[in-house]
Amino acid sequence: MSAQTLPAKLPDGSLQNLVRSSLQGPAGEVCYVARQPILDLHSRVHGYELLCWNGRQQADGPDRNGPDRNGPDKELAARALLGNAVVFGVSELTSGLPAFVQCTADSLTEEWVLGLPPELTVVELDEEIEVTENVLASCRALKQLGFRLAVDNFCGRTESAPLVVLADYVKVEIARAGAGERKRLLDRLTHLQARAIAIRVETPEDFKHVREEGFELFEGYYFCRPEPVKNAKMPANRLVHLEILEVLQQDPVDLNRLSQLVMCDASLTYGLLRLVNSPVCALRQEVSSIHTALILLGEATARRMAMLAIASDFNGEQPQELLRMAFERGRFCELAAGLMGLAPSEQYLIGMVSMFPAMLRISMKDLVKTLPLREEARNALLGTGNREGVLLDLLICQDCRDWNKYDAILAANGLRFDHLMWRLSEAITWAKNALQNAA
Repeated sequence: MSAQTLPAKLPDGSLQNLVRSSLQGPAGEVCYVARQPILDLHSRVHGYELLCWNGRQQADGPDRNGPDRNGPDKELAARALLGNAVVFGVSELTSGLPAFVQCTADSLTEEWVLGLPPELTVVELDEEIEVTENVLASCRALKQLGFRLAVDNFCGRTESAPLVVLADYVKVEIARAGAGERKRLLDRLTHLQARAIAIRVETPEDFKHVREEGFELFEGYYFCRPEPVKNAKMPANRLVHLEILEVLQQDPVDLNRLSQLVMCDASLTYGLLRLVNSPVCALRQEVSSIHTALILLGEATARRMAMLAIASDFNGEQPQELLRMAFERGRFCELAAGLMGLAPSEQYLIGMVSMFPAMLRISMKDLVKTLPLREEARNALLGTGNREGVLLDLLICQDCRDWNKYDAILAANGLRFDHLMWRLSEAITWAKNALQNAA
């Protein structure tokens, strides 16, 4: 998802416990914190931008370029974001990678950011803030403490030059600056330390253009939308995977047949054994055979581990962030299934499979034709709005930061925000561990 939404909470010891009670905004709104990955030239995650919405104003929403983006609502969102980052722990939210945290001039000079770890925090300021001596002094002091600085919405304004000189990153929104303008902005950075981040990079074509222009870092969901390969055929080992998916849909699972199928693919066998012998399974003994492993795991965990191994194999050379999103989606849907009276195993499959088109570079429409799924599960993956697709729809809303639709889905299905977020925080932690053990 590339953006994961979490509620702001009061601290009581761990991320899982933090989600149990919501922190409300000044008018009683739930405050959301989300994250979006920033990738490098090699499709590795460089860091995450933390985002906030307080029920009235999105810190990065459709009006981010409007005249009031540094107004009182922006200030409330910035303060909520800083407070929530302190509550959750930046390392928890970003898996130890840099966190880009949006600030206003007031929240900067009032030193709200000092509650964050300097080595992981990139303080992000809009280029159009008033660059006063107080702002510059605060930036210099933060840099001396080990914080990094980013300038957002970089347009090359003369007034912001002293801020850009201090910056470690500048962010250029490609929808606001054409190719010629982007070249001019990059030229301005030639003799400065700042690295250029292209933001709102939403398609492979966008990525191709800005990469060729000289950008080093990229924020957006282009990596989730690779161009489908024309007339692509499913390789032989993928056909085995589809047979495995069919077995996983049976109740109960035929573990003998499942182990036979897994052993037909060497890389899948290796991947499953790695996962089974890793802490994510918490088995008390190491196992060396697939059949023994599946028996020891039990049916529910065996389903999950087999799906993890398939997803890892499907991802191939694609960005690892896709695999993380698949793990997280599958686990969240499984954990939240009981809230709606849905089958956990099918929900796990729906969440995981939702990322397969990006991994395999085929359309969802073509993919579901080959999958041995119930019609309701196929419709959920196609986004028809049925009950089986509600949890996946919530995750997609998070990726798009469509908070209004998110709240509408909650209301329509009688779901509670805090209950969902507890499960999402569990899924984030589980996916992080699974990804480390699948590497």
